Amino acid sequence: MNSQFSLENKNIIITGASSGIGRQCAVLCSEAGANVTIIARNREKLEETLSLMKSGKHQIIDFDVTDFAEIDKVIDKIVGENGKINGFIHCAGMELTTPTITMKPEIYHQMYDVNVISAFEFAKHISKKKNHAESSCSLVFISSVMGILGEVAHLSYCATKGALIAGAKALALEYADKKIRFNTVSPAQIQDTEITRKMLENFSDENKTAKLAMHPLGYGQSKDVANACIYLLSDAAKWITGTNLIVDGGYSAK
Repeated sequence: MNSQFSLENKNIIITGASSGIGRQCAVLCSEAGANVTIIARNREKLEETLSLMKSGKHQIIDFDVTDFAEIDKVIDKIVGENGKINGFIHCAGMELTTPTITMKPEIYHQMYDVNVISAFEFAKHISKKKNHAESSCSLVFISSVMGILGEVAHLSYCATKGALIAGAKALALEYADKKIRFNTVSPAQIQDTEITRKMLENFSDENKTAKLAMHPLGYGQSKDVANACIYLLSDAAKWITGTNLIVDGGYSAK
């Protein structure tokens, strides 16, 4: 891909790459010419992702992103084998729908560990001089429109996704002098994900119609989000940092 959107020979890390948005990001990054390290707990699903990717210097790491003490070793392995890191997409995450009255402190801790702290810990280690490419380094966290709008029975999810948006802004300022960029991408309902499939299974036809109507352009596809990530990783976005890019089919415009 001979353009400013190319990721040719860039080393990219993607968490949560076993399915959904993370898998699609891995596929598109490989098609854009990147060498991609895909991370998730399920190695079998990572192998499925790899089989969909364009050939390149890719690698699989089956790893629990909440094993914070081991993240530096994972980064050392990637840098040692592929070279310094040009980009990172944090797609690992969990969603929970439950009334606030049923929430317990341990659930909040789990949500923050997966959705937020793991992203910040990877960012901390990638941002070390020995690990990031000085010519180009861009980190993208997958947030959600729920991080800016809120939704009933999604307190922990909304809070964690909002934390990613605020955290990316703080990191963007802290690392601007090192030319490391931080941004978030906030999608609304993405049709081809496991989360949406399970949600719709429990909806009545009336609720399905109402949910779809909340998106003026209809539901999105994981590729729509992945394309936004490719842009933010590329040199075409070299003057963009601290931004939350909303990809929601008009959901938040109403």
